[in-house]
Amino acid sequence: MPPETTALKESSTGTDYSDVISTAEFNQTGDLLATGDKGGRVVIFQREPESKAESCCQGEYNVYSTFQSHEPDFDYLKSLEIEEKINKIRWVPQNNAARFLLSTNDKTIKLWKVSERDKRPEGYNLKDEEGRVKDPSTVTTLQVPVLKPTDLMVEVSPRRVFANGHTYHVNSISVNSDCETYLSADDLRINLWHLGITDRSFNIVDIKPANMEDLTEVITAAEFHPQHCNLFIYGSSKGIVRLCDMRASALCDQHTKLFEGPEDPENRSFFSEIISSISDAHFSHSGRYLLTRDYLTVKVWDINMERGPIETYQVHEYLRSKLCSLYENDCIFDKFECAWNSTDSVIMTGAYNNFFRMFDRETGRDVTLEAAQDSGKTRAVLKTRRVRSGGKRRRDHVTVDSLDFTRKILHMAWHPTENIIAIAATNNLYIFQDKVTSETL
Repeated sequence: MPPETTALKESSTGTDYSDVISTAEFNQTGDLLATGDKGGRVVIFQREPESKAESCCQGEYNVYSTFQSHEPDFDYLKSLEIEEKINKIRWVPQNNAARFLLSTNDKTIKLWKVSERDKRPEGYNLKDEEGRVKDPSTVTTLQVPVLKPTDLMVEVSPRRVFANGHTYHVNSISVNSDCETYLSADDLRINLWHLGITDRSFNIVDIKPANMEDLTEVITAAEFHPQHCNLFIYGSSKGIVRLCDMRASALCDQHTKLFEGPEDPENRSFFSEIISSISDAHFSHSGRYLLTRDYLTVKVWDINMERGPIETYQVHEYLRSKLCSLYENDCIFDKFECAWNSTDSVIMTGAYNNFFRMFDRETGRDVTLEAAQDSGKTRAVLKTRRVRSGGKRRRDHVTVDSLDFTRKILHMAWHPTENIIAIAATNNLYIFQDKVTSETL
């Protein structure tokens, strides 16, 4: 398990509200890591090539590019302000030298092109060296422009803007395995877009009732299957995950499979419906399993078995006695994310006090680690932490009453092939990797 995990990089973007990180995502190779914040900015980190001469800096992630993805807007028809906050970032599979990513705020999705330029043309016939247009009458000879090496420049340019597709707040985007389409989900609808078409989308799920007073659930997360382009899932505030097949119907209001865990009558309370809401849901890399996160637990489902989860892990069961105070300070509505490792053998999710949890599916062991300022030092070894709900306190233990609920790990990402994780702790980004072997986590 991960006590050997070390910090590769710790990046702080400041203390302002706009600097709070709201999403993180590795690209398909893991060489790039994109983060979005509440100020509408996207920061891309690039992994440095490993060098034996500088073993202390092997594989570090450094800032590659920063750009403003979204600006604050105003909906004049509804008299509502639209935040610039980046809700999700998803990389589009790379087909050429350029890379593409999708970013979205509450309403508008944008496709960005990220490219490099290390050469510049020289020897124009109708322009001088400063780019000014020459008088054609002064041109007496013709020359062939040539490309000259120059300093590396990273250019980020908007390629598509997908607007006016959602009435409610967008909470999920997912690129299809066909590399041509993607879905976007808001509270009540899921739309299917083509990456090359911006003026229309196809509504594939609509759970909006005829009378909004009859509304009983909202969509909280959605994702395409990693291999089958016709399958996707979406989770809801009722703690239900539905698997849909686009081959069955153009409008997938009728699900193919429904995954809902049985409720323990002993734990039934006023807060049961709130804490059962799905905050994140993902297919495994193999496509065989589902990973879902609710407020207190993280569950693994077999897509061939609907009657209940095959594995349930308690993230912070010690908070069950604190639900009333968590409801009063709105923490009970926090949306924690979860992630698989590259082999689907370990799962990770966040908690309070800047703790994050890892569960080994093969051994059943679990560990609690803390993303703290002292752990942000390069090559620092993370220490395991324990939370005690009562009894005599030990030196290395933390009591429930001393937890800081303003320090929370909501957003995270796992490298697609290696044991490297990115943890967003408010306005700090921590990148940790396994120090020993890829078998430790």
